[in-house]
Amino acid sequence: MLALRLARSSHPLVQLRRLFVAAAAGGTGFLLLSTVGHAAGHPTTAADSLVRLLWCAAPLAATAQLAVSVARTDPAARLPRGMAAAGLGPVRLTLFAASTTAVSCVLGIVLALLVFLRLRGKLGGSAAGIGADLLGAGHPVPLIGALLLLSVVPLTAAAATAVSLRPRRPRRQAVAAGPRAGTAAPSGLPWGIALTAAGLAIEAYAGRGVGAPGGLLSLPGRLIGSPPGVLAGWALSAFGLVLAGPGLVHVCGLLLCTGRPGALRLLSGRMLQEESHRVGRPLGVLCAVASAVCAAVQVHQSSASRPFGPLTAIGTAVVLGCVTASALAAALESRSARVHTMSALRRLGASASVLHRAAALRALALVLVLGPLTWAVAELATMPLLA
Repeated sequence: MLALRLARSSHPLVQLRRLFVAAAAGGTGFLLLSTVGHAAGHPTTAADSLVRLLWCAAPLAATAQLAVSVARTDPAARLPRGMAAAGLGPVRLTLFAASTTAVSCVLGIVLALLVFLRLRGKLGGSAAGIGADLLGAGHPVPLIGALLLLSVVPLTAAAATAVSLRPRRPRRQAVAAGPRAGTAAPSGLPWGIALTAAGLAIEAYAGRGVGAPGGLLSLPGRLIGSPPGVLAGWALSAFGLVLAGPGLVHVCGLLLCTGRPGALRLLSGRMLQEESHRVGRPLGVLCAVASAVCAAVQVHQSSASRPFGPLTAIGTAVVLGCVTASALAAALESRSARVHTMSALRRLGASASVLHRAAALRALALVLVLGPLTWAVAELATMPLLA
């Protein structure tokens, strides 16, 4: 009852973020159901159906990331003392967050199931368009298997939320002495650069001849003939960008503090260094997805005979929406974490305009560093595919 009352009395913005999770889960669930429908309608092409199922891993991971980001920004997660007084200790608070995430995902899954059945003509009317071809309309679908496959979405999101918000022992903070003490730099930047370079090299080796007529890289809805080496290279370079994200944000802060910075540059740079561990990973994911989407669009524009399929549009919308919302949620979490710092600066005489200019300067620094890097990775990824 307490969990239900907390969910019902949440702020409208909190409810909106949970609806985003439900929408992402619904899109991912619809893609999973489409693989079941395709397998039922095309029993002789099991390999194609398996590839379609493997493509659902990206929307599933993006949905889990969004669920974790939304759970971390939940006001209840930032009030451990008050929740403990109400009977929700650290463990129960984690279970409450995981259960709330699961309920949101189940809501989206139910809507996806209704849409799937409607397009297949099971809820009245006749199947047409996407339902007649890609969803295997007219062929029976194993209900138990479909429900088991759909359960992967809420279980994955709930497990990721529980792992992210699990109770941790407080780390001993080393007492920093002197004015030069600051946040330690993330250690993943060299490894991230190395993995990105290795992924691009693998893609360059495996992508020779892919851009030839009839050999264009395929995506969901046009899955036959996707070279495994190219996909592995893309995945490795994307993982490298994600791993390098915190280090890149920390480098942005260092660049703002180089030379003889004024108060505005110094404040912006120190904040970026402090926030690099929190916002770096979601920004790295956003850069990885943006580079992959740009590369895929450039490759597919080179041949009019291989347009994007309808499932590609759904999967791309789910992934882009999830990673963008996760980055915004991380920024909101970072803003909530530095509220005491902002209050202290206001008490010291800093005006609101100065704080707004500092935020704009931080955003500009991130765009100037991460934007060209994302574009460069996308261009390097498309070169062997268009050769």
